[in-house]
Amino acid sequence: MTVPLREELRGIEPYGAPQLDVPVQLNVNENPYPPSEAVAAEVAAAVADATRTLNRYPDREFTALREDLAAYLGHGVRPAQVWAANGSNEVMLQILQAFGGPGRTAVSFAPTYSMYPEYARDTITRWVVGHREEDFSLDLDHAAQVIATERPSVVLLPSPNNPTGTALPPEAVTAVCAAAAEVGGVVVIDEAYGEFRRTGTPSALEVLPQTPNLVVSRTMSKAFALAGARLGYLAASEEICDAIRVVRLPYHLSAVTQAVARVALRHADELLARVDDLRAERDATVTWLRGEGLEVADSDANYVLFGRFADRREVWQGLLDRGVLIRETGPDGWLRVSIGTADEMAAFRQALREVLR
Repeated sequence: MTVPLREELRGIEPYGAPQLDVPVQLNVNENPYPPSEAVAAEVAAAVADATRTLNRYPDREFTALREDLAAYLGHGVRPAQVWAANGSNEVMLQILQAFGGPGRTAVSFAPTYSMYPEYARDTITRWVVGHREEDFSLDLDHAAQVIATERPSVVLLPSPNNPTGTALPPEAVTAVCAAAAEVGGVVVIDEAYGEFRRTGTPSALEVLPQTPNLVVSRTMSKAFALAGARLGYLAASEEICDAIRVVRLPYHLSAVTQAVARVALRHADELLARVDDLRAERDATVTWLRGEGLEVADSDANYVLFGRFADRREVWQGLLDRGVLIRETGPDGWLRVSIGTADEMAAFRQALREVLR
């Protein structure tokens, strides 16, 4: 049978990093430290409680969860300024459903997150990509020119950037927002890895109150070690949140997901305690890689982009042959390693030494 697939989707493989059973998996930026037994027990109790009313639909406005998320974010964010969905992927898709679509344009600057063009494709939004500088910073004059020329309704900027790990300074955020405001667009600063920022690197939340076309997206998958729970969220003006509510599917956030996320937020201090360990391991990894003579991007995330290799596939395969899986992504010649436990990173270093020799 020939299915009536949209023509632009024919021959396209589904998105996804390789899922291989190897001893050291450092390819999808997961938090290597699971929740404690105490948190797991409280999650189990909360899910059991939610199960007793699963015959009823969940709170479609997830009011209590929005209150908890607003309290966690701080910066004066109110519950009505918060929206959540099943992972930041669905948050991004809903943003483009609301503000993109046929006849509209979304813009980013490469290298950037590889799912962004897929969100645009799925919402029939025209996709335009500018460029970043050699050090992966954003040239504000170039950004303003692209925005003025292409007149996007949505600008997507990860900070820390995926796959490079580099963060945007506040002045870059406000400059891009000002340029987008001139053409009636919104700017999404995707802070999926925001909790891993180095000391002194600010969040875009700091300029949210005076920037009405700004959206700051976050996830609980990384720093909260809840990748399996699928909870992403954003902070923005009430007008933007209300617009997204128009396109969300009914009851899109299950009662179980809401219950799990609320338990995690109650234990934020404990769950985020490992972030400092991962930051230290990341910084040590950057230093070690540079000591090996490799080029390394500054990172504010829980991963490190390094290179440059004449044949990165050969290096990737050499690591895999030694039981270490990292990610072949980003600009040609570069590889990305997620930060794991101390033992996992030691295995990565040993394997890379052998490959490079």
